Amino acid sequence: MIPGLGTLCGAVAALLCAGVVAAPSALAADEWPIPPNARITVSGHGYGHGHGMSQYGAQGAAQQGLGYREILDFYYPGTQQGTVGGKVRILISADTTRDVVVGARDRLRLTRLATGKHWELSKVRAAASRWRIKPRNGSSEVSYKTGGSHVWKTFVGDAEFDAGNQPTKLFLPKGRSVEYRGALRSAAGDTVNIVGLDRYLQGVVPLEMPATWLPDAVRTQAVAARTYAAFERANPIAGHYQICDTTMCQVYGGYSAEHPDSNAAISATRKQVLTHDGQPAFTQFSSSNGGWTAAGSVPYLTAREDPHDGWPGNPNHSWSRSITDATIEQAFPVIGNLESVTFTGRDGHGEWGGRVARVELAGDKADKTLSGSDFRSALALKSEWINLTVVAARELD
Repeated sequence: MIPGLGTLCGAVAALLCAGVVAAPSALAADEWPIPPNARITVSGHGYGHGHGMSQYGAQGAAQQGLGYREILDFYYPGTQQGTVGGKVRILISADTTRDVVVGARDRLRLTRLATGKHWELSKVRAAASRWRIKPRNGSSEVSYKTGGSHVWKTFVGDAEFDAGNQPTKLFLPKGRSVEYRGALRSAAGDTVNIVGLDRYLQGVVPLEMPATWLPDAVRTQAVAARTYAAFERANPIAGHYQICDTTMCQVYGGYSAEHPDSNAAISATRKQVLTHDGQPAFTQFSSSNGGWTAAGSVPYLTAREDPHDGWPGNPNHSWSRSITDATIEQAFPVIGNLESVTFTGRDGHGEWGGRVARVELAGDKADKTLSGSDFRSALALKSEWINLTVVAARELD
């Protein structure tokens, strides 16, 4: 997912805001009076929260000759090597309907979860073009399409389709479809993909980092993503699924997203994860840290200078964006006309004193105090490591 690379926050999201922000430094407050119709240049470093691995930094480190284990050691100091296997349950968020509709194919079978009974569907209705599981009051209604739709069987409890590790086409709203390996389950009104952990990664890694980057960079991403998934599996989001398929977790596109180069990186690091105290580590990552990693919620997410992030091909290491005072007023209408912006805390690392921890907005109607992260999100900025340059309208004439 370029230019932000993958998840903007990569594997972040719901837990992004749970990360502990480093204690604000004792630096003097940065304050900018805002005249009417002001032009504001936001200068910044990095893209994302900055915890753990910088994806652009991993590529920069690989360009410098570091192997993937060395890159992992740099971004997650104090973790150990481990291995995991098994399956993972992923919510397919794009399927907003309550039913699960798949394309007919050879080896497609239906399983009733309560009993484990299987039916090979090509033998049930060879002429069917699609099959559907529709939940109805605690039961599963299974139907097929041959011109029209025909109910085949209804039973109590949930059900799932699978074709082994061969891809099955899932039909989505608005005429879309995506192919997934493993099982596609109807559970609690959601569509859930159950698949082996490394098969899951095949649909994650090429969406989080360009598969054609240097092999050691992509291997680093494979281990970080595998570890993050194992951590989420141990701390599931819900009872019927463990992880989602968006930037709130890790972006996942199933078989349709696979790429041979990232598949090779996954195979080369088969089952490898990072652990801490014997458990999968919380391996957050983001597109770019701008030259400093940010301290996170666990001991191995440390704040340290990053010599790998600032290579010439990284558009997110340093950036700028032009806005007006109206941009901020529209994002925070409660303040009325904006009169000043004050950064009252930074993390103390890097240019300008580092990432902004707290922002105070003064307006003619109300004042508002918020975190640097919330300020960043409201204005769609790449990161909270920012500084401002304010020019009055008359200075532009």
